[in-house]
Amino acid sequence: MFRIMVVEDDTNARKLMLAVLAQNGYEPVPARDATEALALLDRKHIDLILLDVMLPGMDGFSLTRELRRAGNSIPILTVTAKELMADKRRGFLAGTDDYMVKPVDEEEMLLRVAALLRRSRIADEHTLTLGGTTLDYDALTLADERGRQVLPPKEFMLLFLLLSYQDKIFTRRQLMDELWDMDTDTDERTVDVHINRLRERLRDNPDIELVTVRGLGYKAGRRAP
Repeated sequence: MFRIMVVEDDTNARKLMLAVLAQNGYEPVPARDATEALALLDRKHIDLILLDVMLPGMDGFSLTRELRRAGNSIPILTVTAKELMADKRRGFLAGTDDYMVKPVDEEEMLLRVAALLRRSRIADEHTLTLGGTTLDYDALTLADERGRQVLPPKEFMLLFLLLSYQDKIFTRRQLMDELWDMDTDTDERTVDVHINRLRERLRDNPDIELVTVRGLGYKAGRRAP
């Protein structure tokens, strides 16, 4: 079970987020401010932080900077009352991974939490092997019996994501949200373009198959003998 810390000084908002997370299979950990959050991080393993910006004492941006300076790469989803680009910029420069604007939409929160946890798992794996094919996350390379090739970042991440969850069907929208950001104006058909490019690269690969699931999306897995 993933353990998610909710750092929020507003009692009602904190209780609501904790309840939603618990109802959806997560283990929520409450913290009222940055000081309490840091103390809990010393004692507990936390998989993700839901972090309000406007906190008493140390604010959310400062807490994020402190964690990143200490080498802590835990995924952080920042919650802010402002949608100004300057605030988003401050958050990303501090080291946040994603942001949401208050009032928090419960469904959007769950989608963003799930996406960040998946990305974190993928980044932690670094390499993925299927038969005689190896994907190297750090080098963005695909190596098989034909040799080694460097893939464009979006193509690599798309393939790595699909193979990290073999036979799981992802809709185009899910893939867009994972790899192109939820707020992107890019059309969902760009996923089709990247899938077609990957299929061309994998045409003679004996291990990997990309499958179109009509009306739903795409999945990847071991090529049938």
